[in-house]
Amino acid sequence: MKVDGRPMRTIWPGDDGRSVQIIDQTQLPHAFVTQRLTSVADAAHAIRHMQVRGAPLIGVTAAYGFWLQTLDDPRDAALAAARTELLSTRPTAVNLRFALEAMDEALRGVDVAARAARARARADALAEEDVAMCRAIGAHGAPLLEAIHARSGRPVQMLTHCNAGWLATVDWGTALAPVYVAHERGVPLHVWVDETRPRNQGASLTAWELLSHRIPHTVVADNAGAHLMQRGQVDLVIVGSDRTTARGDVCNKIGTLQKALAAHEYGVPFHVALPVSTIDWTLEDGSSIPIEERSGDELRQVVGRDADGKLVTVEILPRGSAVANPAFDVTPARLVSGLVTERGRCAASREGLLELYPERS
Repeated sequence: MKVDGRPMRTIWPGDDGRSVQIIDQTQLPHAFVTQRLTSVADAAHAIRHMQVRGAPLIGVTAAYGFWLQTLDDPRDAALAAARTELLSTRPTAVNLRFALEAMDEALRGVDVAARAARARARADALAEEDVAMCRAIGAHGAPLLEAIHARSGRPVQMLTHCNAGWLATVDWGTALAPVYVAHERGVPLHVWVDETRPRNQGASLTAWELLSHRIPHTVVADNAGAHLMQRGQVDLVIVGSDRTTARGDVCNKIGTLQKALAAHEYGVPFHVALPVSTIDWTLEDGSSIPIEERSGDELRQVVGRDADGKLVTVEILPRGSAVANPAFDVTPARLVSGLVTERGRCAASREGLLELYPERS
């Protein structure tokens, strides 16, 4: 996508051939900052501290981190340690495991001296595959918005939760890809953007993306979604996914389940957009997905810009109050109207997924 009119991706290899550049998403929306990663430790830090985030981008960052390790030490023991370090960063998003398995496969049987070149090629390919898949998700999802506009003759009112735009992937995004494609095709639309506490990825990242692309949007409190649906102000909901089971249960940012329940109550279509790398074919039941528990400081504190333009951190909870911070929840397949993937749309079920991915049967 574009930043200040310039085409940008969230991650790209450095010109020196020994580093990777990322957009530091912890600085948005107040500052646009890039960071240089030169080691697997840098990549792990960027994932763990959410300088990069979003399931597809986490996977590609891990792949590039693995490549950086081959530049430093490509021997088996070093690569095994790097794999373990990267896998430990975020337990919920399955794309991380998918990317590292792809890197392992690429290096299997490859001489130590040739591993760095092979690893770089595979990481580059994973990045390009992610871009292509997200663009395809947009093409398959845009007709959902086009059909609503054709029926109503008015701007489509869509609600999304968290950030599943291009900042969560290498480019285009998942849940926002249909928005970008529909916008390109001239479909009038408006996006309700959940703030997505406690890290405010909707308010800080989704809003920043949509503003940069001049797409009409309104940031609302997380608890406003059901109210908007009850009053007929939401035509559909599209969210992303960090892990989707083989039967269609969807794990996504905490608060997604509430939106799905409200959508079910008020007859609002609830769709989930995801690439194949987010499907965990080894799991049937979403209750088996490990849910990341993040630091309570994310709830205790907020970061913002003061009247003088400086970034400040302030405490908002009483000192001494206990804090729990589960980062994700699971929406059962029965509440999902449909899945939008790079191969098309399907029902949120094992049968629906196998129609698109028959090789998994």
